[in-house]
Amino acid sequence: MPKSAFSAIENSVCAFLGGAKVSLSEIEADEVCSVPADRLELCVRLEFDRVGYLFRAVRKELPFTNTEESFILELLTAFEGLFAGFSAKGYAAHFRTALLTSLTDIAVARYIRGDRKGVFWTTQSLIQLLKSLSYQRYEGVPATTGFLVYRSQLDDFVASLEKTRYDWLDLGEDRQRISGEFFRNPLSYRFVDGLRALFVCDIRMNVKGTIRTSAPGPRDSIEQLAHRETASLLARSGEGAFAIFVNEVSEVEIVLDSDRLLLWRKGYWGIYDPDTYRAFFAGHLEKRSIDYLVWSIYALSKARHGTVVLVADDGTDLDALRKGSVGGRDPLSRALIRHVRGTKIGTLKRSGELSRILSSDGLTVINRKGELLDTGVIIDTSQVSDLVTGGGRTTAATAASHFGRVVKVSEDGPVELYRDGRRVYRFG
Repeated sequence: MPKSAFSAIENSVCAFLGGAKVSLSEIEADEVCSVPADRLELCVRLEFDRVGYLFRAVRKELPFTNTEESFILELLTAFEGLFAGFSAKGYAAHFRTALLTSLTDIAVARYIRGDRKGVFWTTQSLIQLLKSLSYQRYEGVPATTGFLVYRSQLDDFVASLEKTRYDWLDLGEDRQRISGEFFRNPLSYRFVDGLRALFVCDIRMNVKGTIRTSAPGPRDSIEQLAHRETASLLARSGEGAFAIFVNEVSEVEIVLDSDRLLLWRKGYWGIYDPDTYRAFFAGHLEKRSIDYLVWSIYALSKARHGTVVLVADDGTDLDALRKGSVGGRDPLSRALIRHVRGTKIGTLKRSGELSRILSSDGLTVINRKGELLDTGVIIDTSQVSDLVTGGGRTTAATAASHFGRVVKVSEDGPVELYRDGRRVYRFG
């Protein structure tokens, strides 16, 4: 029964862990569960009806992060609890349905509540409310909104907003607790849209007020799309604070104070963890450039702009890599590329050029120092195996990964990492 129940959530867990192989098997009582030093495997011991089981997740290329491990522990704890409640004879189908539809939501709620053991239901209710709002439209436009959940004293948080571009609006006698009727009036999500304004509430979902800015940044900027300013607000909000949004593409985003994001996209939860990308690019790209690239990639994924980026190995022959150029022999295109060639991607990000470069057609190539070597490259894909399935970007990413580390963003959002001709990780 535990193994058949686990099959109901296997795909969700696999997707959350970036495509890792996951399994649940019965073990002997004295069998030892050990995690290898390279962290390419996660092992968690479970018990159902006094019988021992071992959950195992394996990823051949990329080590599991501490955040992934912590989240999986919360998920498996919830799995044990649900199993105990639905183990009665005749309820197997009920249990599998509950797991399929609810378990990752439960794990997310458990994870973001932190060590506050009595506040699971309030966080879960907020998640469900915003998932429902993600289906809402107003005059053909998706509903958007945002909440900042503080963990410090409210007065301390409000005081920290002085000399920032945020203004505090105290709701006073109009304060209320979040409920299913919270967004009954469209003004609530039209005025507080998650872009220019946020609701502010405590961990028990009592809304205290709103914060707003009269000078929002450009909607398509990397900083705004990747919630860089939200991360700085959370640093003022106490340990364990988080922000939760319904964004313009009807996804639910949870921004954690640890600078990670949980994302509900296409019915699945995923985690955008910079440590995964740092491990992938370690030794191939300087640390500061990794962070610039990490948040630029998330912004492109959210904005639904596809790209393929190669971090080239030292000594890569670009002439051997290149089959042609998107701009061809057009002198204007060549002049524009010469203008940015050799520039650090951090400089291009600050100028706003990086997102426009990456979202243009063709392959973008950078070196170990984070300098842009070329863009708009059409790569020779003749050596790619016929077994590769996917469109032009997948084929280009597979071919380019023989020359270094590759990150690909699809036009519908997923982010994939490639090396040595194969995909090693997938998010979204």
